[in-house]
Amino acid sequence: MIIHYQLSTINYQLSTIKMPFIETSTLTRSPFWQFNGHLETILASFRKVVGVTYERERIDTPDGDFLDLDWVDNGASKLVILTHGLEGHSGRPYIMGMAKLFSLNGYDVLAWNCRSCSGELNKAFRFYNHGDIEDIDLVVNTALRRKNYDNIVLVGFSMGGNISLKYAAVVQNPAISKVVAFSAPLDMRSSLDILDKASNWLYKTMFIKDLQPKMEMKSRLFPERVSLEYIKKKKDWMEMLKTYFCTFNGYASMKDFFEKGSALNFIPDIKIPALIVQAQNDPFLTPQCFPIDLAKKHPFIHLETPPKGGHCAFMTPDNTEFSWAERRSLAFV
Repeated sequence: MIIHYQLSTINYQLSTIKMPFIETSTLTRSPFWQFNGHLETILASFRKVVGVTYERERIDTPDGDFLDLDWVDNGASKLVILTHGLEGHSGRPYIMGMAKLFSLNGYDVLAWNCRSCSGELNKAFRFYNHGDIEDIDLVVNTALRRKNYDNIVLVGFSMGGNISLKYAAVVQNPAISKVVAFSAPLDMRSSLDILDKASNWLYKTMFIKDLQPKMEMKSRLFPERVSLEYIKKKKDWMEMLKTYFCTFNGYASMKDFFEKGSALNFIPDIKIPALIVQAQNDPFLTPQCFPIDLAKKHPFIHLETPPKGGHCAFMTPDNTEFSWAERRSLAFV
């Protein structure tokens, strides 16, 4: 039996989403002990979400690789497709919380894992990246072959938000009715630059810790493509990123990646309602990631910039089961 979450508990007035640029967000405070964006971002990762059980499906990709899809099948006619952030996966709290709330409100859920993110290294030489929309297109079409859904919604976090927005803008699949993105690094050049700042050393260290071993494993599997010694030398942040995006993901240069990987270059073409939520205290985002001028004139892009929220956190002081991001997404769609 589907249990419907009472949206009245959000204390959200739907009239605020009539205008694309949302000047006043309903998220104004975070828990008192999370007094800056760093604490919000870090502490949210320790949140526990219970009651979500996935059914895993592995699908083949046209290039001989695989993707692992995690389903919550309620027999519904509506589907939400969830896309995680860089080095995330379907088990992250922000994904599982979203999966639970939508599942309780009449949706099937598909939380897919990008290549190498499901607990097993992928087969192909390449990994995944912010500009890749081929895989999410395969995921969407796989879902449609499984069931003729009346309504499909995309929700993405960080890199996943960037991917979802670019996909909605470029492919314009008629099966997709709405797209929601939180903490999306819409301008990749500035977002990668800001991660190199001293204040963000922890996040940069964590990304290096996750990505470096994967690249080393790939070099052992494909020594004719890239040498292990070459990979081990890439300790500098920007050099490591150049190796990841250009060597492993096929971009001609970082300039090429910035152009093709930044959703900001594509979202003017969006033709379905799109909610973009960027917290003002997000340590990963720069002013270039807040397309305020575009939202003021675009008929479909709804931009919300709450003062709090951190990166993929959006917790509130009222200690409810669901984060503000999860409740906000359901209200929007």
